[in-house]
Amino acid sequence: MRKVLAFSSVLVLASAVGATDLSSSESKRLSDAANVVREFKSAPDQGIPERLWSRAECVTVIPNLKKAAFIIGGEYGKGVMSCRSGQTWSAPVFVELQKGSAGFQIGAEQVDLVLLMMNREGIDKLLNNKVNLGADASVAAGPVGRTASAGTDAQLSAGILAYSRAQGAFAGINLSGGALRPDQIANEAAYGTSIATRDVLFKRGVAVPAAAQDFVRTLAQESRATTGRK
Repeated sequence: MRKVLAFSSVLVLASAVGATDLSSSESKRLSDAANVVREFKSAPDQGIPERLWSRAECVTVIPNLKKAAFIIGGEYGKGVMSCRSGQTWSAPVFVELQKGSAGFQIGAEQVDLVLLMMNREGIDKLLNNKVNLGADASVAAGPVGRTASAGTDAQLSAGILAYSRAQGAFAGINLSGGALRPDQIANEAAYGTSIATRDVLFKRGVAVPAAAQDFVRTLAQESRATTGRK
């Protein structure tokens, strides 16, 4: 019995080690995503409206997306996604944005993207395989300005609201035609092969990797700040 317990302990330890074996690029992705959230929230009159932050069920951040990623075949923008649980946020999963018909702002070589996932429909499709933006889940350019009101029916009903920041300017962006999907290799490096992507986002008890703690903490701080301003 002792041998069985000892062997089980070794397996648990090995799983824990494997689940935190993030590459430097994945750690940088998380660090950059945290910085993007801070920069969006530090623009009081140009960022995402407060009420939309507070309503979003999940947030996806894709930092440093280069124009070349939408020109060269087979390239993807890489980001992270976390989902809300009250005033706290889940451990993040890694995602990829496949090129679509999205246009960059004129002259912009690089943008940061923030996607507010407003309901579970698009999230569920993403977790099953991928979500085709505009087809599987409605997507609209989000209204800009902390106190801005959604000015169109599309914005009011969209499952995903998309925002960009390029050269210091914030704007909604049309991502119709793109596809968002889990980055399976990065997720397995972060959490091991025995934890499903869905469980990372929606089951309590999944540990946040050390490299992801700043990102999750930054989302939580935004949530508390938004609640406090209401």
